[in-house]
Amino acid sequence: MNPTRRKFLRNVTAASALLATESIAKPFNIIKDLKKISPNDKIRFATIGMGIQGNQDTKAALRGAPDAEFVAAADLYDGRLTRVKEVFGKDIFTTRDYRQILERKDIDAVLIVTPDHWHDHITKASLQAGKHVYCEKPMVHHINEGLSVIDAWKKSGKTMQIGSQRISSASFKEAKRLFQAGEIGEINYVESNNDRFNSIGAWNYSIPTDASQTTLDWDQFLGDAPKVPFEAKRFFRWRNYRDYGTGVGGDLFVHLITGVHFVTNSLGPERIMSSGELSYWKDGRDVPDVLVSILDYPKTDIHANFQMVLRVNFANAGAIANNTRLIGTEGQIEFTENNLVLTKKKLPKAPGFGGYDSYNTFSESEQKEFKKQYDAQYPEDTRKADPVKEVKFTAPKEDDAHANHFADFFDNIKKGSVGTVEDPIFGFRAAAPVLACNESYFSKKIINWDPVAMKVKKK
Repeated sequence: MNPTRRKFLRNVTAASALLATESIAKPFNIIKDLKKISPNDKIRFATIGMGIQGNQDTKAALRGAPDAEFVAAADLYDGRLTRVKEVFGKDIFTTRDYRQILERKDIDAVLIVTPDHWHDHITKASLQAGKHVYCEKPMVHHINEGLSVIDAWKKSGKTMQIGSQRISSASFKEAKRLFQAGEIGEINYVESNNDRFNSIGAWNYSIPTDASQTTLDWDQFLGDAPKVPFEAKRFFRWRNYRDYGTGVGGDLFVHLITGVHFVTNSLGPERIMSSGELSYWKDGRDVPDVLVSILDYPKTDIHANFQMVLRVNFANAGAIANNTRLIGTEGQIEFTENNLVLTKKKLPKAPGFGGYDSYNTFSESEQKEFKKQYDAQYPEDTRKADPVKEVKFTAPKEDDAHANHFADFFDNIKKGSVGTVEDPIFGFRAAAPVLACNESYFSKKIINWDPVAMKVKKK
């Protein structure tokens, strides 16, 4: 397929996908609702959730948009609010109640970096309050929450970005360029993994000595989760529990799927199945530490059908090489956030004969007849393949995917645009399949998904 036709079909497919979801909400009210900010104005933002990622996101936002101003923070643990003032300045407004931030008219945007079960609630409240929203991945805690978030975004007309930052790296952009140029032929298989073998990597984060119901708001943390007695471990290590987090699927699979969707422009899989276990970290968590999922992607106007295999192993004491491999009929692209290797290998037209082949079992006369027919069918120029070609790419040292992702968010706010690199439709198409991976694991069933309508298919 030539590049011009590929681009045309890509645009047609994207438009079709948008039309297929128009029933979710009325068209964007961009002209009426989306406030354009002067290039000379500072965008004032607040971070809701000042845990590990909240701190990382706040710093990356300031790197990505030096003219943005961090003015407020919310967190349910007092120690983190104290730390905000120590790190970012004593004038930062801090509160346990995120609603106090949403009430402030002088705050333009919010970063939502809370446990997963709060994502949809705070996102919708923020959009309704007229804030631009950056929400960490996965966009939602449950599949049935996704369309309502998209609906709220469309009605608000505000800029919204989902936080799976790797796709803003130079390496991922180069992988996309090579794939779209047809460098690996027709895609047929993808494998992507993210293994670890250390306690902090397995989410056993440090717990402060002063953790208590006095120093943190336990009831607010629970939100719509089941009401259980206070346990500091559940608050500070929330990723280990299904009530608040989404396990390895929502923490790591979502990065892997987001990257593949970004590179291929895929809308998502149609069949999802998982297998795994709790192998090593038997510390009270109720999510697996080893998970393998197989996702079947249908053929579309822009890519062939392919199978994707995802793996996370938190008990991998062997060699760890966390990467993604896109494999096609003429080569493969193997990439991480920082580097990439394209390997091209094209078969000759002639199949060859001899060696470990049935040809050697033919009678002598039949071998002569076969060779005569082969020579007539396959001229000499069809018998040689192009030499194997390897192209390597290393991201520039100054490349900062995390800051780049925030730069895209703030640039779109300034332009009065909703066209971020990872808008809620893209974000949900990445989140829903990984949530389906979890559902398949716990239910021991295959999940059928409609990637265009973004709904679970009922049999």
